[in-house]
Amino acid sequence: MSIEENYLDILKQIPKDVTLLAVSKTRSVEEILEAYNAGAREFGENKVQELSEKFDELPKDIKWHLIGHLQRNKVKYLVDKVHLIHSLDSIKLLEEIEKQFSAKNKIANVLIQINIGKEATKTGVYIENLRDLINACEQCTSVKVRGLMATIPIGTEESCRQYFNEMKKVYEKLSTETFKNIAMEVLSIGMTGDYKIAIEEGSTLIRLGEGIFGKRNYNK
Repeated sequence: MSIEENYLDILKQIPKDVTLLAVSKTRSVEEILEAYNAGAREFGENKVQELSEKFDELPKDIKWHLIGHLQRNKVKYLVDKVHLIHSLDSIKLLEEIEKQFSAKNKIANVLIQINIGKEATKTGVYIENLRDLINACEQCTSVKVRGLMATIPIGTEESCRQYFNEMKKVYEKLSTETFKNIAMEVLSIGMTGDYKIAIEEGSTLIRLGEGIFGKRNYNK
């Protein structure tokens, strides 16, 4: 199927209140435009440089999401470009986002990334350290937390469901509390291989790359 057909097919399968984020990392401007012409307006990039380049080349009504690990020295390039940062994972990164966005009198909308599987190869805050990061977020004036994000360990349907369920419980618990600068509006869990399970477990935003654009060609 074409990119347009893939996008529209997935859109028909998911609830209206779930956001479909087209993960466009490594994809060409032409491929992104095909998804855009099918109606996609929210795109996710892993790298700041790639997001910045595409921002300049593509329609201005696109909402760009930074879904990959964010290095502190790259934060300044996201001001005025990024709609949502999915990967807030430390107090040091929070401080840099606050510094760079407040310098330009802008608000950074972010998700706290949780390393729910405690994988050494992945970034994200551990559940037991989440409160420290939340406390720091409450002290900010230019950072607004909009929810949570996680990338779960590869495993069986049962293990996927368990991790997604754990994320939903954390999200729901935080939803019952009142914080400054923090609201639980987005639960970003689920990718091409497991998005249906994620939605069943409460995801409000799914991140799909190959499901929309097809297999990546890393030899390009």
